[in-house]
Amino acid sequence: MRLRRRRQAMAVGVAVMATALPLAACSSSSSSPASSGSSSASSGSSGAKLSGTLNGSGSTFQLTFQQAAIQAFKSVQSGMTVNYSGVGSGTGRSNLAAETTNFAGSDSPIPSAEKANFKGKTVLYFPVLIGPITMSYNLSGVSNLKLTPDVIAGIFSGKITNWNNSEITSINSGAKLPSQPISICVRSDSSGTTANFSLFMETAAPSVWTLGSSSTIKWPATARAANGNGGVASCVKSTPGAIGYVDYTDAKAAALSYASVKNKDGNYVAPSPSAASAAAAGVAVKPDLTFHAVWGSGANAYPITYQSWVLVYATQPNANDAAMLKAYIGYLLGPGQKLLTQLNYAALPSSLDSMATAQLSKITS
Repeated sequence: MRLRRRRQAMAVGVAVMATALPLAACSSSSSSPASSGSSSASSGSSGAKLSGTLNGSGSTFQLTFQQAAIQAFKSVQSGMTVNYSGVGSGTGRSNLAAETTNFAGSDSPIPSAEKANFKGKTVLYFPVLIGPITMSYNLSGVSNLKLTPDVIAGIFSGKITNWNNSEITSINSGAKLPSQPISICVRSDSSGTTANFSLFMETAAPSVWTLGSSSTIKWPATARAANGNGGVASCVKSTPGAIGYVDYTDAKAAALSYASVKNKDGNYVAPSPSAASAAAAGVAVKPDLTFHAVWGSGANAYPITYQSWVLVYATQPNANDAAMLKAYIGYLLGPGQKLLTQLNYAALPSSLDSMATAQLSKITS
C-alpha cells in the first residue's frame, strides 16, 4: 500500500515518505519561538520561522494527503518536522486524548462514548478534505455496475449473498452477472470510513439497514476484515466476487473497479472528486465546523461522500506548539488544498475553507 502511495505522490511531483512515521510523545523546541497569534504562522507563510516537531496520527483516508503536504510544507518551514501515522480515526482520537500526539486525523466527529476521554478540554475541528467512498468490486467481465442504497445495504448486512440476485440484475440490464457468492470486505479497525459508510446506509436505506452507524460495526460472520483503507482495497483485489467500501484514492491506486451509486436525486453517479464536491456544496455546517456529506442533494452528487478533519486542543501547552499548529493547519487549508485534486481528493468548498481558516485564531497557549 505504501509503495502504491509513493508512486502516486511522485506522479504529481510531490515527494512522499516511504514509511509510516512512528508516534512519539508531544514535543517541540525552538530557538526563536513565535507568538501564538502570529498572522504569518496562521497562514503557513515563511514570515515567521518556527522550529520543533508536531506528531499526528489517525485517518488513513488523510494519509496520502498528509504525506504529500508534509513534504511540501518543508519548503515553507524548514525548521519544523511533522510526522503523521495512518492508524485509523479511532486510534488517532485516542492518541490525541492521551496527549501522545499534537493532532489527530478523523473522518467523523468524536463519538459520545469517547468524549469523556478528552476530560472536558475543548477540541477544535478543522475540515481539510472531502472524498468519495467507492463501492469497489472484483467481478471478471463486469463493468459499469450499478447499485442502489437498498441493494448495498442488503449486501453488507448479509441479506443479498449472490451476484445474480434479482435485486442486482434488475438494475443492471445487459450485464452478465455471475452466479457467484458475494464476499464483503470491511474494516477491522475503528474507522471513520466505516462511520461514514454506515451513516450513509442508515440515512439512505433505513428500511433495509439494521446494523446502525458507528466507527465499528458487527458485520455478518462471513465478512472479511482488513486494516485500513489500503487493507480493504487489497482484500477486494485478491478475492474474486468481493465488494468493499474503499476511499477513492486507495481504489484508484489499486486499479479497482467501482460501481455507480443511485443518488438522492435518482441518478446513478460514479465516484470522483468533482462528484464529491457536488455532494459537499450544500452541506449544513455546525458552529464547531462538523457536518456530514453523505446523501447530499444534487443531480451530479455522489451519495457516499465523506469528509475528514484535523483535530487539535484549543489550548496548547506553550506558544511554540500553538504557532506550529497554526502554521501547519494553515498550510493544509491554504496551499495544501491545491494538492488535493492531484491526489484524487476533493478540495473544500471555498466558504468552508474560509470558516476553517478563521478558526485558527482559537488555537492559543
